[in-house]
Amino acid sequence: MSSTLFRNATILTMNDRMEVANGAVSVRDGRIVSVGAEPSGPHDVTIDAAGHLLLPGFVQTHIHLCQTLFRGYADDLRLMDWVRTRIWPMEAAHTPASLRASARLACLELLRSGTTSILTIETVHDTDAVVDATAATGIRAILGKSLMDETAPDAPARLRQNGRAAIDEAVDLFRRYDGAANGRIGIAFAPRWAISCARPTLEAIAHTSAGLNALVHTHACEQQDELAMVRDATGHSSVQYFGVVGMMSPRLNVAHCVWTDDSDHALMARHDVKVTHCPGSNLKLGSGIAPVTEMRTRGLNVSLGADAAACNNHLDMFNEMRLSAGLQSIRHSPGTLSARDVLWMATRGGAAALGLSDQIGSIEVGKKADLILLDGLSPHVAPSPDPFSAVVYAGGADDVRLTMVDGEILVREGIAVHLDAAEISADARSAAAELARRAL
Repeated sequence: MSSTLFRNATILTMNDRMEVANGAVSVRDGRIVSVGAEPSGPHDVTIDAAGHLLLPGFVQTHIHLCQTLFRGYADDLRLMDWVRTRIWPMEAAHTPASLRASARLACLELLRSGTTSILTIETVHDTDAVVDATAATGIRAILGKSLMDETAPDAPARLRQNGRAAIDEAVDLFRRYDGAANGRIGIAFAPRWAISCARPTLEAIAHTSAGLNALVHTHACEQQDELAMVRDATGHSSVQYFGVVGMMSPRLNVAHCVWTDDSDHALMARHDVKVTHCPGSNLKLGSGIAPVTEMRTRGLNVSLGADAAACNNHLDMFNEMRLSAGLQSIRHSPGTLSARDVLWMATRGGAAALGLSDQIGSIEVGKKADLILLDGLSPHVAPSPDPFSAVVYAGGADDVRLTMVDGEILVREGIAVHLDAAEISADARSAAAELARRAL
């Protein structure tokens, strides 16, 4: 492992006191060994970060890597039409090669825009291809195979499985990959939504994931049509139904929660359920504006995710942060969700959602060196009296000068160090065109 010294940086530590320091950060063997005063002793790499902002890498807790090739093929539709006419047919048509192309393209975009950790829901089949491709990019990722059984309404045949067989595949993925790539790769259980699986399958997922201490990731209360379908089928909201089937736990991460009420929030808070807010996706699909302020007031951990290139259409955390703050200003008043709050959600909140608060999410001695360096000298950022405001309200993906995961520099001056961006983009375009011919 190499060592890196960042000098003369403005350091947004994102520690419990939200301290901003000016000085140095030393990284050795993948971990942060000092913050503040410049240490003595040589380093393999020294970076003069004068005028730049050093902060923890962003943690996105709801992504679909497999849908990156669908970008531009699924626009201007409401959620259930979008799923039925575009997403499910295209996911069913995926091959291992197209899944690899999709995952590589997504990870390249994520790393170049400052995201260092992700939680994903993939499609039903060939999840190995996504795991292998993702691991090779250097990003930190927890991936879940989408779980859909024979009862999933309107789903293509290739996206339906016997419930027991689906769970067995997920367990096999967990046994083979959880903790792989020096701990960068994890495996979650990912029932697609409340009625993608019959009640016995959901109960088995709850039991099996608990035995493995694995994360569970799903969608809930994203759009009113979906909510009505769940109520018709179960008599409950999606959130309440997850309680009925035993899925509520601190290991559960629920994406969206746009159409939730105080009783849903109270139930989730009692079980320390984590929520992922996806404002860009919610706006594009016309789903609504999530009650983020109310959920946070209840004590719920709310983190952020771009969702997918099929419904966003990019994976840029800067956009999600800015939208999150702005939308709560509309629902309540400006400052209800401040720049500090939003940056916390993008870093510390994400780390908590992944169960990795002791490892990532802040710049503190002993934590993993998942770091990003942002250009603080650009005209659109000046004069930057408040570094939190500079990141959330003025910063953008093009300002990311360096991305580091596990102490390894993966992006420098906007260029991926180990990935061939031109080759990945060309492969993705070819794979997407062929996939669309098969599916649409």
